[in-house]
Amino acid sequence: MNNPHGQTPLLNISLGWEQESTTSTEASLLKALRAIRKHFDMDVAFISRIENDQRALELVDKADDNIPVNADDSGPSEDSYCQRVIDGRLPELIHDAQQESEALSIKATQSLPIGAHLSVPIRMQDGSIYGTLCCFDRQPDATLNSRDLSMMHVFAEFAAHQLEHQDKQRQENRMIKTRIHHVLEQNLLHCVFQPMHDILNQRIAGYEALTRFNADPQRSPDKWFNEAVGVGLQETLEITAIEHALKHFNSLPDTAYLSLNASPNTIVSNRLNEVLAPYPLDRLMLEITEHDVVDDYDGLYEALSNMRAQGLKLAIDDAGAGYASFRHILKLAPDIIKLDQSLTRDIDSRSESQALAAALVGFASKTRSRLIAEGVETQQEFDTLKHIGVQKMQGYLLGKPGPLPYNGA
Repeated sequence: MNNPHGQTPLLNISLGWEQESTTSTEASLLKALRAIRKHFDMDVAFISRIENDQRALELVDKADDNIPVNADDSGPSEDSYCQRVIDGRLPELIHDAQQESEALSIKATQSLPIGAHLSVPIRMQDGSIYGTLCCFDRQPDATLNSRDLSMMHVFAEFAAHQLEHQDKQRQENRMIKTRIHHVLEQNLLHCVFQPMHDILNQRIAGYEALTRFNADPQRSPDKWFNEAVGVGLQETLEITAIEHALKHFNSLPDTAYLSLNASPNTIVSNRLNEVLAPYPLDRLMLEITEHDVVDDYDGLYEALSNMRAQGLKLAIDDAGAGYASFRHILKLAPDIIKLDQSLTRDIDSRSESQALAAALVGFASKTRSRLIAEGVETQQEFDTLKHIGVQKMQGYLLGKPGPLPYNGA
């Protein structure tokens, strides 16, 4: 039944196409379905997909959980209103299905039962029919009119746009998965190592393992890892990279540790514990970057606690690059704080960078952590950082990423 009030739920939501970058397709469509159902004051609204003579309900919004209509319900398309609306055997607007002879031949008309019914095709840009956008009530409604049907067509156009975007994203994800699986199966990655220098004691304190990819497209490693996140392969790719780095562990000098990059999701997984178990944890360090989102600091802290008790070092990377790195530092109490290269770059001529670096030196001293400056490329940067009190540095000035210079432990 139509909402008798002046205000409708449609006025209280935003369904603009511009939202697709920040809102998932499913969330947007569910929001639309709820708005439709409430606007028409009906029991059920859903989006169906028709393929190979089968009709499946992809998304459903309903007023009562006891109504036996659910997402993933499927069956022959011939047994549905959807197919018969598409081929013209049923009208798009039905005031009372109990009065439609064609509708009465469909089992659901009596079993649900179905009274008022609105259904319009979801037509894609190429003209193909995806399925239908439907809304029905168990009671008849004689007030439904052409304006209501026009509104359904507007929502169907919106749904088509969203679903095409979703299909495009799924195709891209399949390509990304294929690419990453190819890298893993063909072993198209390797590690290089960049030294981290202890300036005070004039020695190499450790080496950071950095992954390189020998596969197309040729691009920076962070793009490979970022793509892996989007298709659910982050942990697999990171663990593989860590395993490659650990193969070189025995080439380290006895006085140096090996630093490995790992996301919070990988750290809390049992796989990381298993991979690190054969190695002396007091000669390993895990780096968490500023860009890694941490949803559960307590859980991450707990996952690290046993390994840290055995000597594993924890570093927060990219400090100074953004707010997240400071949250990581305060919540996780790292052993090492790595100054981001955006902070160290041209620090000799940037007083604000000098002030922040000096503050972090003081913070590290009071919290018994140590500071490593990344991205040191000039003698002027080196001298300024040393004067500020930074005692460990990493960068092209001190050593570029490459093979370990040692053969045997």
